[in-house]
Amino acid sequence: MKSLSLLLLVAGMGLARADGVEVRRAELELAEHKLQLSTRFHTTLPPVLQDALQQGVPLTFELQFELTRPRGYAYYYDLTSWFEPTARLEFKLSYYRFTNRYRLTIGSLSKYYATLDEALSALGNIAGWAVLDVADWSEADARRAQGRVRLALDTGALPRPFQLGALGDRDWALSSPWTDVKVRS
Repeated sequence: MKSLSLLLLVAGMGLARADGVEVRRAELELAEHKLQLSTRFHTTLPPVLQDALQQGVPLTFELQFELTRPRGYAYYYDLTSWFEPTARLEFKLSYYRFTNRYRLTIGSLSKYYATLDEALSALGNIAGWAVLDVADWSEADARRAQGRVRLALDTGALPRPFQLGALGDRDWALSSPWTDVKVRS
């Protein structure tokens, strides 16, 4: 009987921690002398973040791309951008209680969704995002380009009281793992 209850407890723990960001697709291609990134993520919010969103706290996610190869160019871009990701794109998720709809904003473009699941399915999904101009690179270097990408909740963009509450709380540390991408042939 004890082993059965232990097995159920372990299985329940695995199901309870299903919240997070999972990479479904990440591709890099060379087009018009630019490295273009296409991504698809599956995001599930923990109850704490869902509650904050329902209370009117906007959640800002950052899609980050870092160049890793060719190493010479990667080091150059690291130094010139003060060790920041080579490119980043901001997704802002908001809930409007009056209309009972979710809004996802990418830059200055916004789209409304009827449910949280619909809004989360669009979060982090992008096609043909030009992350780097490689016009002055040799064709061989451009074809060997590699990088890594991730989608993460930007806790620095939260209102100040939530930033303090988010420190050390793993529900607020929502991020996909870094995923390596290469230029498609």
